[in-house]
Amino acid sequence: MTAISSRRMPARDLEPAFPFSLGWMSTRGLAGLDEQALLSIAGSPPGSEQRAAARELLVTRYRWLVQSCVRRYLHSPEPTEDLMQVGYVGLVKAIGNFNPAICGSLATYARPCISGELKRHFRDKRWQVHVKRSVKELVLEARDATWQLTQELGRTPAESDIARYLGISANELGYARQAELAFQPSSLDAPLAGQPAGTGTLADLLGGQDRRIEHMLDMNAVAAHWGELPLRERKILLMDFYGDLPQTEIGRRLGISQMHVSRLRARALGYLRSRLLDLEEEQQAS
Repeated sequence: MTAISSRRMPARDLEPAFPFSLGWMSTRGLAGLDEQALLSIAGSPPGSEQRAAARELLVTRYRWLVQSCVRRYLHSPEPTEDLMQVGYVGLVKAIGNFNPAICGSLATYARPCISGELKRHFRDKRWQVHVKRSVKELVLEARDATWQLTQELGRTPAESDIARYLGISANELGYARQAELAFQPSSLDAPLAGQPAGTGTLADLLGGQDRRIEHMLDMNAVAAHWGELPLRERKILLMDFYGDLPQTEIGRRLGISQMHVSRLRARALGYLRSRLLDLEEEQQAS
C-alpha cells in the first residue's frame, strides 16, 4: 500500500489553470462585495454578465476549499490538475444550488458537493474494467480512512487499523485492495520489473495460441453432423480415431471385411468433410 504523507502540500501544487475566466474588467466592479451580495447576484436569471462574474469571484474565493478536498487524493493515479477541474465542477454546482435560507454557510454546503463530485469521478469514470459499485465505494472509503488515520496516528495506518476504522473484515479490505489494482492496469508494453531495459515486456509473458481450443471448435462442428451418419459408420470412426484399432480388427468386430471397413470409413469422412465445407461457405457468404 502506498504511504500517504501527512505533510501539508504547497498551494501552488494544487493550482492548475482556472476552468473559466471572464477577465479582470468583468469582475473588478464586484470585487468589493461581500459573500451574501455575490450569492444574490449569482442566483439571478442566466444570461447576465454580472451573474457569471459573481460566480467566478465566488469560485476564486473558495478555491482553497477545492484544494482542501483534493489534497486527500494527491497520491491517487489521477493527475492533480484533473482532480482540481473536477472539484471546480462540484463548487460551481454548489454555488448554483446554494440556498442561504436552508444552509447559512456556502463552505459548509459546498464541501460535500465537491467531495461527492470527486468520488463520482473515481467511481464512475476512471475504472478500466468492470467492478461492482459497492466495491468501488469501499475502495474510496479505504482511501479516505487511510488519509484520516494518517492525520490522527501520525503514521501510515496498518491494514488492521483501516479495517477496524471502517468496521469491515480483513478479507473485505483485501478484496477492495485487489479491486483497486484494476483502477490503473499495467500496460502490456511496460518493461519487466528487475530486468535490464529493452529485454522484454509484460506481453512477452503471455502464452501462445492453445491448439486445443481450435481442436475443440472443430469437434463441435463435427458433433453437429455426427448424428447424421449411420450407426455402423460412427462405430468405425470411433474405433479408428479413439480406439486406434487397425481396420482388420474393426472388420473382425463388426463382421465385415477390411476392404468394406475402408470404404465405409472413406464415405463417412467424405460426408462430414462436405458438410463442414458447406458450413464454412455459408459463414463466409453471410
